[in-house]
Amino acid sequence: MHRHSNIGKKFSRAAAPRRALMRGLVDSLILYERIETTEIKAKELARIFDKLVTKAKKQDLHNYRQIMSTTINPIAAEKLNTDLVNGFQGRDSGYTRVIKTGKRLGDGAEMAVIELILDADYKPKAPQVAAKKSTKKKSEPKKAAVKPTVKAKAAAIASSKGATK
Repeated sequence: MHRHSNIGKKFSRAAAPRRALMRGLVDSLILYERIETTEIKAKELARIFDKLVTKAKKQDLHNYRQIMSTTINPIAAEKLNTDLVNGFQGRDSGYTRVIKTGKRLGDGAEMAVIELILDADYKPKAPQVAAKKSTKKKSEPKKAAVKPTVKAKAAAIASSKGATK
């Protein structure tokens, strides 16, 4: 059997774990703009990420929803659609750069750094994380409950026996 019309690497994983791996790598690349991973994963990530940027440049609802379905973190999808897409306006393709860094010490896997190629005038914005609002009212600290000692428990039991006789 040949791999005709089969695009992409399998990474010795089933479909769902492979998809989760790529989604996590896409999120990390968007949020950090530069990550280190194995060379094969970096090349596959570049292929997927370039398609996402092409969708983000169209700036319509359908493509935004497709990007949301590809990423795990909604903050990453929002950053790609609003912030990073401005850094790719002067470029039609080739939004990433893969730089080989050598072999990993543990297993000898070829490592690479994948980074975004942004325009020179691009200024990154600080990521905005929504703060959780507390619904509880601030009140006085709770007083520690007084736990009865063993002698107090024995006295209570003795007094209850004496009362019933």
